[in-house]
Amino acid sequence: MDRTLTVFRGRAGDHNDRAMRGSDLVGAELARQLDLTATHVGVPEPALNADWETELAAALPTLRAMSAAYERAFDEGATPVAALTRCTVALATLPVVARYRPDACVVWFDAHADLNVPRGSPTGYLGGMAVSGAVGMWDSGLGGDLATTNIVLGGVRDIDPPEQRLIDEGTVRAVGVGPELASRLREAVAGRPVHFHIDCDVLEPDTVPTDHRVPGGMTLDDLRAVSGVVAEHEVVGVEIAEFEDAWSADGARADPAELIAAMRPVLDAAGG
Repeated sequence: MDRTLTVFRGRAGDHNDRAMRGSDLVGAELARQLDLTATHVGVPEPALNADWETELAAALPTLRAMSAAYERAFDEGATPVAALTRCTVALATLPVVARYRPDACVVWFDAHADLNVPRGSPTGYLGGMAVSGAVGMWDSGLGGDLATTNIVLGGVRDIDPPEQRLIDEGTVRAVGVGPELASRLREAVAGRPVHFHIDCDVLEPDTVPTDHRVPGGMTLDDLRAVSGVVAEHEVVGVEIAEFEDAWSADGARADPAELIAAMRPVLDAAGG
């Protein structure tokens, strides 16, 4: 099975402009390491840093184009690999994955659960509602086809009380950072096909530049082990989000090569 490479570069609930440039860097490194040609969706625009409704309205046309890119990949029998700006873009991708591969488990590695909803969100941040929108807990306009039973959260540690209740009640399963992470993930996936999403803030701060810094994260060695576990399964998609192009507005350009290298097991398995 072939792989497609899509680079999302548009607005998606950004606090700053750096992930719009960062996705280009990740896309270029994926293209280099995997010998793929990238298709680009959207163009960088100044970040709005606004409320969720304003952000969603601004992003919807480009998010719909991203949904269409995933639909084309699946229609062609290919496995989508994507460089995303923010986790918000998963509002567009996960419902498509769920429609085409309802048997697949979404393994969502992120410091945050992203299960807030507009009425109960403590911040109103659109990115914090990405998974909840994909499962239909609120209407994003992009679909809510993903079943909660097909979600495994990984590395989550900055969790709001309503999100924690969903985990405690068993609505979604979570695997935390710590000893035997890889084996606990293997048990949670339980042999299912996997769509793998990583938000770079799941990593320990100072590993790569990203918008949120949450202590207690994964190392690149942890990520390599996780990638190896996911690669034991049928991989139906891979997406990388929240890599910023620099540590600060005027900082030196970041290099995603080590990040992509740590993910090679799952990337090589995609489309295999």
